[in-house]
Amino acid sequence: MKKMILLLAAGVLSVVLFAGCSNGNTSSSKSDEVKIEFFQYKSEAIPTFAKLIAKFEEENPTIKVEQVSPPEAEVVLKTRVMKSDIPDIIGIGANNNFKELSKAGVYKDMTNDENLDNVQPAYLQMLKDVTGLEEIYAVPYAANAVGVIYNKAIFKELGLEVPTTWDEFIAVAEKVKESGKIPFYFTFKDAWTTLPAFNVLAANTQGDDFYDELNKGNVLVGTRYKEAAEKFVKLLDYGHKNQQGVAYNDGNTAFANGESAMYLQGIWAIPEIKKANPAIDLGVFPYPLTNTPGESNVVSGIDLLLSIGASSKHPEEAQKFIEFLLKEENITMYIQEQNAFPTLKGISQEEPSLEGLKESFAKGALVDFPDHYIPVGVTADQSLQILAQNKDVAAFLDTMQKDWEKVEDRK
Repeated sequence: MKKMILLLAAGVLSVVLFAGCSNGNTSSSKSDEVKIEFFQYKSEAIPTFAKLIAKFEEENPTIKVEQVSPPEAEVVLKTRVMKSDIPDIIGIGANNNFKELSKAGVYKDMTNDENLDNVQPAYLQMLKDVTGLEEIYAVPYAANAVGVIYNKAIFKELGLEVPTTWDEFIAVAEKVKESGKIPFYFTFKDAWTTLPAFNVLAANTQGDDFYDELNKGNVLVGTRYKEAAEKFVKLLDYGHKNQQGVAYNDGNTAFANGESAMYLQGIWAIPEIKKANPAIDLGVFPYPLTNTPGESNVVSGIDLLLSIGASSKHPEEAQKFIEFLLKEENITMYIQEQNAFPTLKGISQEEPSLEGLKESFAKGALVDFPDHYIPVGVTADQSLQILAQNKDVAAFLDTMQKDWEKVEDRK
């Protein structure tokens, strides 16, 4: 009997030890799991990144990626930086906010990252121009562009050709208006939507030495933005009623449903337009801003940068995720779904609706977004919103000049 009790006790002990060992292994595998935060500012890209994250996690089961993309992402990011709560990976645009945070040491220095060897040199230079730094603090991932999105069916119905000069552009708008249709759809309830068209107008009329003068401390917006502001107001004559009452998402739907012949937006709007109307036949052509065909440049900038937080506790895992996103099959998926242009060598955008911009990209007739260089504190979108209401070019120029000079004086 005693022998049987000892055997039972030994059996129970072995079960307990085995169970303890098993629990220990489970705990160990859990403790090996690393969670990294991917903070990105493109809400329309959330579904695309969700698919890429799922693929990454399947290939890397010990790394979990949390995608965070809040409204007003840049404001949220700056607030978090002030609280020393910096994400592991940050997907943001190459603009003045990126410049400020780069100089503040928020991002890891990636100057010697081998992945930069695959980036088209023009975008690396663009990044240096934006920050004013020789160091590189992010990998350019995707570029976008602003063009005139047009409804091919309406153009065909009205017998219209794609314009190649400013006079032809206005003549096309006149013919659309005469037909009883709306030439351009505007969505100025969202202030930022004033910027795509104005960016193209300013970039092509402000003068090649605009930024050189700015670096010398000479703010020239009061005079150099005059032609852009006048042409912006001219385009408003061919819009619909209540331009201030329509938001971006509503504008995408309206254009998708054929409510205007043209839409002055960036190519990032195309996926949203096609969601509303998958059957729409649309194209994009460069803004013709002079009366010399082919003279105008397409505004294209780095739409998405991938950087690592300098204070990240998991830099190796963050780097691994970025390298995964940079793989040809993954970046191709992103640019196709988001209608973006690739920043990497050897990858092309095959979307038929963007055919009209390919020549400009091929010959390098590109210029960066002017608002990427406008300092924080100069609210160009709000000033343009007011200009769209009162059409007072002189007041707009005066406001922009004074606001910009105040910022420069505080430096």
